[in-house]
Amino acid sequence: MSKKTNHIPVNKLPEESCRGIMMMRESFNGSPNSEQVERSHRDGGYTFIIQEKGKTFIEIDFQTHHIQAPAVIFIHPHQVHRVIAFEDAMICTWIITEENLRPEYLSLLEGLAPVNVLPVIPDTLAILTETAALCMKLSEKKTAVLYHSILKESVNTLVALIISHYLTVSQPSEHHNRFENVTRDFKTLLEKHYKSTKNPSEYAARLNLSPSYLNECVKAASGKPVSSHIQQRVVLEAKRLLYHSGKSVKEIAGELGYNDYSYFTRLFTKVVGSSPIIFRSKNRE
Repeated sequence: MSKKTNHIPVNKLPEESCRGIMMMRESFNGSPNSEQVERSHRDGGYTFIIQEKGKTFIEIDFQTHHIQAPAVIFIHPHQVHRVIAFEDAMICTWIITEENLRPEYLSLLEGLAPVNVLPVIPDTLAILTETAALCMKLSEKKTAVLYHSILKESVNTLVALIISHYLTVSQPSEHHNRFENVTRDFKTLLEKHYKSTKNPSEYAARLNLSPSYLNECVKAASGKPVSSHIQQRVVLEAKRLLYHSGKSVKEIAGELGYNDYSYFTRLFTKVVGSSPIIFRSKNRE
């Protein structure tokens, strides 16, 4: 096994990308033949994949996903992933940074993540690929007046189409709309503050809600209480750092906001079923 670094690699957008937007459409078969995507890493933006043909095998946060065409998926910047292989694949993929996303789309993406592969019908695939093709053409018009604005708006339209299909599948009832909205806002806050804020009442205060009502909404929408979401988010990051970095358990505990190393170890063991040291040794065998 290769030596672990103290940081999970982040693949930044290439120099030739347009100020935080990168698009490509290409066919692949077999190994990716690229160390950057074969190693476990994070991307420097929100990643979207349209699987037009064939299959892509990708590991995201310890789970292997088989993307069978026609299908789509998006990967949040905090998710650690690596491409395993392709099978006669044709994919269109793009990465867009946070500052280039419309705020309302960013909020929806934060509430949806993490997502599974979403199969789509041929008609939907046709709309997505046609929109992506237009974006690709616009990305080539680098001398156009307002080039970046035009490209940004076109890619945001493509992002909106992906979000729309994920929301359509979830189909919350009218009665649950409020619960879904509160849960989305909570998850957005959690992603920003999980390292520093562990108390459910503090999230409730930030949302101008009572702790009991926040818990009611989150539990109704997700099936799990607020405290469970906080613990699961912390433990997921701990797993990532244990597996992908060379940091000590004590260093990881401190990074995640736990000065009491023993308490962190007990929490991890309770949620995962094994201690941090055992988790690391088993998964690195």
